[in-house]
Amino acid sequence: MKKGYLGIDIGSISTKGVVIDEDNNILVKEYIWTEGDPIGAVKRLLTALGNKLGDDDVKIVSVGTTGSARKLIGVMTNASVVKNEITAHAIGTTTLHPDVRTIFEIGGQDSKIIIIENGFVTDYAMNTLCAAGTGSFLSSQAHRLGVSVEDFGEIALTSKKPTTIAARCTVFAESDLVHKAQIGHKKEDIIAGLCKAVVTNYLNNIGKGKKISPPIVFQGGVSKNVGVKKAFEEAVGHDVIVDENGHLMGAFGVAVLARKSKIERPFSFDIIDADFKTRGFECGKCANHCEIICVYKGDELIDSWGNKCDNGAIKVK
Repeated sequence: MKKGYLGIDIGSISTKGVVIDEDNNILVKEYIWTEGDPIGAVKRLLTALGNKLGDDDVKIVSVGTTGSARKLIGVMTNASVVKNEITAHAIGTTTLHPDVRTIFEIGGQDSKIIIIENGFVTDYAMNTLCAAGTGSFLSSQAHRLGVSVEDFGEIALTSKKPTTIAARCTVFAESDLVHKAQIGHKKEDIIAGLCKAVVTNYLNNIGKGKKISPPIVFQGGVSKNVGVKKAFEEAVGHDVIVDENGHLMGAFGVAVLARKSKIERPFSFDIIDADFKTRGFECGKCANHCEIICVYKGDELIDSWGNKCDNGAIKVK
């Protein structure tokens, strides 16, 4: 039986999972929507991955988690490694593209840039405050224009004269889009303009003051939009690489970290049937008033966090 390493990237919009072997080959992969329920999403993810593995002679010996709910999912899966998104994306990308120097990443609700020199992260920035320029922004505009977001990029490539869209803010972009449509701009020009606006917003905010050097790898769900890829290439004057598994790079990276950790812990797909729940409360034992999160498996407390001092510490068996 060969060893497998599971990586899970749990975000606010999407949940990604991969299982790799000892040579970093992806054996199975899955991408689903989180739908505001990280515990339920991971159970659905594990069900899909387990079905894809089927009767393959693979035993999961180590798990890594990343993303906004990484600690919660790490507790559920008995993870060996729990890492932030910057580390996971950097490790995943440098594993597949060792010479990469710049990583553009645009997800459903946030975006980031990672600068790499000689295989090490030297600078990064994240945007989690504004939806303008993210996947959810593009999805809402596609719906407004009556087109599928999957067709967005291909339609953008047919434009001869992209419309200028003010995208420094979601509200301004939407009102500007409606105005441009009302005065007769072609749909493909508006769509191309939105792709350019996403890139302009990204470079003027996330990329401001950063040294952007090739090779450049573009990842995250928005990397599948060929219109945004083209707009990035025109803006920075360099080719932009989009890996076929770029939308899974966080999950892949944390799976690689789980393998490299050499920490093997018991894992079973049977946790799909377990009853996990979280409870939160405010600790009033000092002036910090910390929000304590407790995680239960059935009636058993399996972990807690959030305390800034020992007053709020909760003992776990």
